[in-house]
Amino acid sequence: MAIGNTASQHFVDLYYLALDRHRETLASFYIPQATMCGDKRLLSISFNGNQIPNGPALQKMFEDQMPQSHHEVQCYDCHVVNPNYVADGAEAWPAKTGKNMTILVAVSGYVKYGNTKEAKTRGFSESFLLVPNPVAAASKQRLKNVKEWLIQTQNFRIVV
Repeated sequence: MAIGNTASQHFVDLYYLALDRHRETLASFYIPQATMCGDKRLLSISFNGNQIPNGPALQKMFEDQMPQSHHEVQCYDCHVVNPNYVADGAEAWPAKTGKNMTILVAVSGYVKYGNTKEAKTRGFSESFLLVPNPVAAASKQRLKNVKEWLIQTQNFRIVV
């Protein structure tokens, strides 16, 4: 479970920094659009009840339609969902490496959209299912600038 905790903390730190300051990198947090299971797309993104087709579309929405944001994560929790997941193109690793697990991450906190004094601070709740990045999982060593975990499923809600 320590691997899940470390991976979740690292992911949360990087993801919300990207949302607030580096939106041009958002698409890199998601599994590739081509990842399929039969005819079913594996990637699922819901933003306040609106389905977003993929990571690049979410990035474009934040770059083009959303005002600047400031996220303040209050807490997060993680749970290993599947300890035996093997990413396409990767080999099964010993369980102690943590390269074969999927992780559910639940996050809550506050977000402010806009830079004005009138911008309202709102609560948010978000959940992610993280899967191993096949590029990182296939490597015997840590790769620079390659995320170890990618988002397969995401659900964001503003809390009233």
